[in-house]
Amino acid sequence: MTDYLTLLSFGDTGWGDELASGFLVTVALALSTLPFGLAAGLALALAKRSHDWALRLSADIYTTIFRGLPELLTLFLVFYGGQALINAATGAAGLPQLSLSAFLSGMLALGFVFAAFSSEVFLSAFRAIAPGQEEAGRALGMSRFKILWFITLPQLIRIALPGLSNVWLNLLKDTALVSVIGLADIMRQTGIAARVTREPFLFYLLACVLFLVLTFASVAVIGRIERWTKRGEVPR
Repeated sequence: MTDYLTLLSFGDTGWGDELASGFLVTVALALSTLPFGLAAGLALALAKRSHDWALRLSADIYTTIFRGLPELLTLFLVFYGGQALINAATGAAGLPQLSLSAFLSGMLALGFVFAAFSSEVFLSAFRAIAPGQEEAGRALGMSRFKILWFITLPQLIRIALPGLSNVWLNLLKDTALVSVIGLADIMRQTGIAARVTREPFLFYLLACVLFLVLTFASVAVIGRIERWTKRGEVPR
């Protein structure tokens, strides 16, 4: 027991610093991906509801591709393919080469996948809102933007929240994939510690605990948001 406490301690003799750093990197990656994925998912859902067939087709093709590809393959395509595209663009423009960091690559790849799945959640939520409410807004002389902002979006958030919470939890789990491209997240730090100390069970069990902490914290926060969105409903 004393040896385990020493391994998990902070400082030169333990791995506490590295594990805490990996935990923060995982949280930062997930929180950075969330707004990007939500905004892109909402834009895709709006495109699928558009009267323009080209927009609808483009959004359908996007979601089909990124829902069908494994997340790990998407990560490799962004990390290696994105770097090749950047090098080609900077070379053609005569600019010095730029490097695509592992953190940015992970954020973009996970954001692309998150957007594809969240767009379907948003689309289902749009369909659950009675079309008569939009018609009532137009009858009152409201613009399309005001109808979206004041009538549709408040209901959309409440209806889509359960589905989005599942997509968010999947995002938390998928952050473990970025360890393969060198980002020092929870999985990479625990993997290094397991190999160096030859205590794989201890450190991988700790990785389980850290991800479960993130899951329970997310569930608690989502629960508070859900109660806030339902604050105006009449109890049944």
